[in-house]
Amino acid sequence: MARPATTAHSDSDAVLLEIFAVNERINQLLLECLDQKIWRAKPPDKRSRTIAVIIAHIHNIRRKWIRLSAPQMVLPTPLNPKGCTMKQAARALAGSARGCLEMLGVLLNSSSGLKFRRDGWAKPWPAGAATVAYMISHEAHHRGQICMLAHQLGSPLPRSVGGQIWNWEKIWKQCGYTQPR
Repeated sequence: MARPATTAHSDSDAVLLEIFAVNERINQLLLECLDQKIWRAKPPDKRSRTIAVIIAHIHNIRRKWIRLSAPQMVLPTPLNPKGCTMKQAARALAGSARGCLEMLGVLLNSSSGLKFRRDGWAKPWPAGAATVAYMISHEAHHRGQICMLAHQLGSPLPRSVGGQIWNWEKIWKQCGYTQPR
């Protein structure tokens, strides 16, 4: 993912945007390593979502964050959880990540006056590290579900993928950044 464009003014704001971009690269890495045959496979627990539905959820929640927090922005196209392919999902996630980076850039600009919003919250948050941490925590939770489902469905991710996902320094460089600060 290219260096995020931002209207934010501080070095720490730029790092927050880089962190979200690295998070997206990890999402893409996970998608690249998944076996196509488990994309829509029914989970052992019938109440659980398929991997396709989880990925569509991540994308569609990002759309909601953008819509609520930066209503002036053009929203990425929604992803149909029942009909999307892995390739469509990867493209959609990349697009919603660009939208989130743009939204965060606007929110982090102290003069914008905008705040991070989400349905059900009594008050919006001032954008900053807590917002980025919330967004990444949400996605990491679902990546964990996907890894568990892949294992339960008989197609565990190769061990090397786990090492790649946790090698932030390498991913950071692949994204075109210097070292994490």
